[in-house]
Amino acid sequence: MFDTMTLTKVVGAFCGALLIFLLTSWASDGLYHVGGHGHEEPVYPILAEDDGAEEAAEPVEEVPMAELLAAGDAGAGARVFGKCKACHKLEEGANAVGPSLYGVVGRAVGSISGFNYSGALDGTAEAWTPEELYAFLENPKAYAPGTSMSFAGLQKPEDRADVIAYLQAEGS
Repeated sequence: MFDTMTLTKVVGAFCGALLIFLLTSWASDGLYHVGGHGHEEPVYPILAEDDGAEEAAEPVEEVPMAELLAAGDAGAGARVFGKCKACHKLEEGANAVGPSLYGVVGRAVGSISGFNYSGALDGTAEAWTPEELYAFLENPKAYAPGTSMSFAGLQKPEDRADVIAYLQAEGS
């Protein structure tokens, strides 16, 4: 059962695996380091947070929300609204996974009859003003903890303003 041929195969497999490991190690060192032994400098340095990352960050100029909402583009908002179409409809009275967004701007919060709200919106606001929608669209779970809405939010302020402009144009 355990003859010379089996022993030769096992030793050959071990030597082959060792050779592949050494060649891979040699190739990766050649890709990621410059210079000879002792003076190796990474080709792609990875900066930690305290290695000058704060110097590289440019100050972000915050635009007031009123200016963003005034500059909202309904055409661009229609494209961004594509993310909302999976759960919401823009037709009057047509609920889907989420409530209908027809006429949502200015509508009382949680006022669609026949839609089973999660209850997380209770006490957040009286009506969906553009400012409230702006805050909600940034991060729905932070705005209304416990909401069943699984959407992560719109990170870009311009996208939020564009969607609100689109909802105002389509829902009136």
